[in-house]
Amino acid sequence: MTSSQDADPDSRLEPEIRIDARIDARYGSLPPQERRVADFLLEHLGDLAIFSAADISRETGVSKATVSRLFRKLDFEDFREVKDHARALRSRGVPTAAPVTSADTEASTGVQRHEARDHENLARLSAGLAEGRLHQAVEMLATAERVILLGLRNSYPVALHLHQQLIQSRSRVRIAPQPGQTLGEELAGIGAGDLVVAVGFRRRPVVFGKAVRAVAASEAELLCLGDSTSRHYAMDADCWIECPIDSEGAFDSYAAAMSLVSLLANGVLNRQLGAGRKRISAIARAYDELDELEH
Repeated sequence: MTSSQDADPDSRLEPEIRIDARIDARYGSLPPQERRVADFLLEHLGDLAIFSAADISRETGVSKATVSRLFRKLDFEDFREVKDHARALRSRGVPTAAPVTSADTEASTGVQRHEARDHENLARLSAGLAEGRLHQAVEMLATAERVILLGLRNSYPVALHLHQQLIQSRSRVRIAPQPGQTLGEELAGIGAGDLVVAVGFRRRPVVFGKAVRAVAASEAELLCLGDSTSRHYAMDADCWIECPIDSEGAFDSYAAAMSLVSLLANGVLNRQLGAGRKRISAIARAYDELDELEH
């Protein structure tokens, strides 16, 4: 029998609302058995793909009818739609933890899965660098008069690390935005001879796309680095490199992204080895004069 809450069209939740928010909105009105199912869903958002509705019924000790009734209250047609929703959340970068399963009898099991996924990410990155794409990116980074590295949110550490590596072998490299600055202040005046490296991994702020389009409309060159969710920016870029960040856990793995930084920085140094070595020596002397590093 359909409840009055289910029958009221005004009580329907928007399909874009995350499942955890849907559960929060309904939780207080759920009977105890449905709450057990809701708790199970929240605890297993990261690995719902391995369960069926029958599995959930068995794990929670409630009937299949109760499980199906909760799905409808959460505005899902069936469990397939629930799983599709959970996959979509993860693909957008929303942390959805996959708890340790009974198969994880050794502490190393989770580490091994993580290592295997990182190896897979590196293999996919390597395939994407074929046909001269790495060489093209290195040439752009080595020959630009100025390099502006743009990174926001999760992308900022990757952009910052690339900045720190590049300044070892070449000058006129800066990270944007600087603390307290807006992107408009950072990008004003870019033009011929400049290279903007837009690092855009998933869960990007809206302003990232606007910045990419602004650079593409200028005379500056544009190098874009990101995961598959930023692939649509490839059409605006002079060079696009896709870097997978998939992981077995709730949070993305940036191991491949940091490896890409190393490949780019080493490529730039090798591209201009004489000048790069002189700069590295000058920096080392400055470290000694300022007594900045441990011995």
